[in-house]
Amino acid sequence: MIRKVIRIILTIMGVMLGYFLANSILSIEGISHIDNIRENLVLAMSSCIIFSLIIGIIFYFISPLLIKLLFNFMEYIEKYTQKMAMIDILLGATGGIIGLLIGVLIGTLFASISEFFAILSIIGSLSLAIICGDIAVKKKEEIIAFFTGLNRRNNSKEKKGKRSNNFGEVPKVLDTSVIIDGRILDISGTGFIEGPLVIPQFVLDELRHISDSADDLKRTKGRRGLDILNKIQKDLPIEVQISDMDFPDITEVDSKLLKLAQVLNGKVVTNDFNLNKVAEFQGVPVLNINDLANAIKPVLLPGEELKLQIIKEGKENNQGIGYLDDGTMIVVENGKRYIGEFIDASVTSVLQTSAGRMIFATRKS
Repeated sequence: MIRKVIRIILTIMGVMLGYFLANSILSIEGISHIDNIRENLVLAMSSCIIFSLIIGIIFYFISPLLIKLLFNFMEYIEKYTQKMAMIDILLGATGGIIGLLIGVLIGTLFASISEFFAILSIIGSLSLAIICGDIAVKKKEEIIAFFTGLNRRNNSKEKKGKRSNNFGEVPKVLDTSVIIDGRILDISGTGFIEGPLVIPQFVLDELRHISDSADDLKRTKGRRGLDILNKIQKDLPIEVQISDMDFPDITEVDSKLLKLAQVLNGKVVTNDFNLNKVAEFQGVPVLNINDLANAIKPVLLPGEELKLQIIKEGKENNQGIGYLDDGTMIVVENGKRYIGEFIDASVTSVLQTSAGRMIFATRKS
């Protein structure tokens, strides 16, 4: 329907253009004297109508090509803007408008000199608009910092003694693993992670596919993830955004996730070790739930004593494995023979990794 409407509009534009062109041609001094064509009203009107119909018919037949080019251009603009952050678009448009206004003001001083200077002023105005828009985008951080500084100074009395909320304004993009994990619900409830929490549509689609899986375990995990999202949205006073932004040229969900975080200037919230490493390599900030869990575990130093039960044997010869209440694994040298018993152990060393904290100990004699 829209194509038909645009085709009709283009045809009408062609007719109008034909009329103005015919009228302009008839106004030319050399042509207007031929058989006094301007004085012959019927001949003049007939010429305008015929010329208008010819141009209108031409526009009617070439309109499908023009419409196709228009839609391709719109699609290109849409794909290009999807990859840009909203702040970049706003700053670029603002810089372009300011540059255009400056160019017009300067151009009016020279446009009256001659037609050449008028054309030159138009080109200069457009060039200045492009340059100013590009500068505004490239200087984004400095512009934001400048206005943020002004806002802070203007409201210094109101904000005195209060903690800045800038950290909370950074979008937190959730990946599938951290949603299924569920700990994000408890962490968000404590207020340590502030919104907005961004859930991409492609992550929701992945959760839906997992919840529809024939495998019972996968199906349970997928449904748990959807339940967690519903609880976050309904029970917590935190902003939750569903992002429809997608990247058709990228197939993997993890790669889309990192790209979305880059576009939004946000951080990825995950507990996926591999995604964490790829994000670090690409320079995307990451909030790893496992790192947070490890950071809040009790600190045990070499020489400290603890009581634990040996649960199973370790990988190395004669090692015994026990666990603290928070799940931290304790490797006890020569503890294999005490499996099933409670022993007093002394910490010898602590190994910290992204996968968790491992503590080595020996039985206290």
